[in-house]
Amino acid sequence: MLKIGEISLNNRIIAAPMAGVTDKANRIMARSFGCAMTCSEMISDMGLIYGQKKTQAIADTEGEERPVSLQIFGSHPERMAQAAQIVEKLGADIIDINMGCPTPKIIKNGEGCALMLDLPRSRDILRSVVQGVKIPVTIKMRGGWEDGSKTFLELAGIAEQEGVKAIALHARSRMQFYSGQADWGLIKELKQASSLPIIGNGDIWSAEDAVKMLEITSCDAIMIGRAAMGNPFIFREAVELVEKGIKMPSPTVEERIQAAIRHLELACHFKGEQVAVREMRKHFSWYIKGWPGAAKIRVLINSAQTQTELIQAIRGCAENWVSDLAPALDL
Repeated sequence: MLKIGEISLNNRIIAAPMAGVTDKANRIMARSFGCAMTCSEMISDMGLIYGQKKTQAIADTEGEERPVSLQIFGSHPERMAQAAQIVEKLGADIIDINMGCPTPKIIKNGEGCALMLDLPRSRDILRSVVQGVKIPVTIKMRGGWEDGSKTFLELAGIAEQEGVKAIALHARSRMQFYSGQADWGLIKELKQASSLPIIGNGDIWSAEDAVKMLEITSCDAIMIGRAAMGNPFIFREAVELVEKGIKMPSPTVEERIQAAIRHLELACHFKGEQVAVREMRKHFSWYIKGWPGAAKIRVLINSAQTQTELIQAIRGCAENWVSDLAPALDL
């Protein structure tokens, strides 16, 4: 059983934090399909310190299955420590520090992956946060700023010295963003160099990929991100194959529809129908990816104003699916 500090995880599959995606409704969906832990969208240290309502909503974990990690970002040690104390009080089980976000608006403030260019500052942040809270602290980082960089090894050493309890490594450089192929060799190298639990991340598109990463890198856990957008079933599939050697059948069309509707209902409950419908349009587009007629249905999804209209749109896409399959199935 994997442990992060004193927190035990019941399997080796973890849902990755993703800005604009892993809100409360998304995390509940992920846990319902079996992953061992979820993590929030990245949360601004200053938003927490100033008590911004939007930021506090992102940090809300009430009623969620445990453990839940809350990810914070910033560039000032004292502010990051203060933010960590706030999310600890809000109920976080683990605090994750974002040292891997590649987006320009984060980088320009010296946050996210920019911290990998300033290791002394990174050390100060880690020390301040670890000393400021009682719960485990983890970090999520990339291989480095550019291809061929070994900064991840240096930062991992600092993290271990400062009391960090686990490291998630997205095996790409900042300059790659999400292009090209993740270099799982970096994860293997980090696992060999560090005594901390190492969580591998990058290009896990199937349960089979999760098994391969574990075999190739010997990492302690797998973190799944983009492949779970509109596809929470991947968590169930990965857990069953990794932990039990059982290959799960692909979800049926109806199972996908029901998952999308459940996701929408949760979002409406937490955010109200107007906000939820607007935010769930992208999720519904992900749920129907690859279906016959999906492009046309996305037009309806993106114009939907109500919960009912969104559900009608995805039902319409399913009807196209069945209609297109009918000749082959002799229906």
